[in-house]
Amino acid sequence: MSRSEPIARRGSRPDTALPLAGLRGVWFDEVLGPDDADVRARLSAPRPDLCGLTLDRPRVMGILNVTPDSFSDGGDHAGFDAAVKRGIAMAGEADIIDIGGESTRPGAEEVAVDEEIRRTVPVIEALRGAGVTTPISIDTRKARVAEAALDAGANIVNDVSAFEFDPELADLTAEHDVPVCLMHAKGLPDTMQDNPSYEDVVGEVMDHLERRIGFAVDRGVKRDRIITDPGIGFGKTLEHNLELLRHLTLLHDFGLPVLLGVSRKRFIGTIGHAPEAKDRLGGSLAIALHGAAQGMHIIRVHDTRETTQALALMAALDGEV
Repeated sequence: MSRSEPIARRGSRPDTALPLAGLRGVWFDEVLGPDDADVRARLSAPRPDLCGLTLDRPRVMGILNVTPDSFSDGGDHAGFDAAVKRGIAMAGEADIIDIGGESTRPGAEEVAVDEEIRRTVPVIEALRGAGVTTPISIDTRKARVAEAALDAGANIVNDVSAFEFDPELADLTAEHDVPVCLMHAKGLPDTMQDNPSYEDVVGEVMDHLERRIGFAVDRGVKRDRIITDPGIGFGKTLEHNLELLRHLTLLHDFGLPVLLGVSRKRFIGTIGHAPEAKDRLGGSLAIALHGAAQGMHIIRVHDTRETTQALALMAALDGEV
């Protein structure tokens, strides 16, 4: 795999540039030679639609944690009524709703399959029953949970373990032929922040994702159904997170859509002097806009209305409206 990084730009496009991953308003300097047609195609080809959503602009994925212990909003939507109310509101603010019934914050313990299903499936059923047509992602590492969620009306699988925790989830995803997000994580949630180390965090994340993509394809998942995620905050220090964020455009070399999930994470509070997760809106928006400028296709956030507004202003400044 090429490790030459495209140079992402925004705004008016000069004649010597190509679109980055098919995104409107984002392009890269054309520094490739005549023998680099495959690399050029991977970097510039439009990504496949996602559940009817074109990926020619950043899409907002709203986080709906129906858990009592998530790091930022644990307990806010753990109750059925509160979760459904938030999901309905989110449908008017976000392009995708990501529903999770197991916290994967640092130090979190595993939740039993039946409990995770009990938390998530009734909410999905209620949202569909209320007429919500927004694509729904099930945030789970487990095949049985994903199967129940897909049967209830979910459309996407979001696996923070990239099929390492439960390899049967790959078979299920292939069988249902649904999009899946494969994220890099080093270790399990309960221990992943215990002094994580890398010799080259960017290279190691890229290599890991390449292997997991290969595993998924070998198990029958169509390559054009895969989304990648560098896993900011999952087994990484503040310095690791910043290094990955500086090199996001390398992820386009897979030729696949990229999801960035950084909302309210601890390093934002450390840098921005905000110990409480809910006080990190400013920093979360800054990283969301940085990600959009680097061609990220999906921005996963808690604050859907504010992020959608920020992205709309960014697009207007680039002359896209």
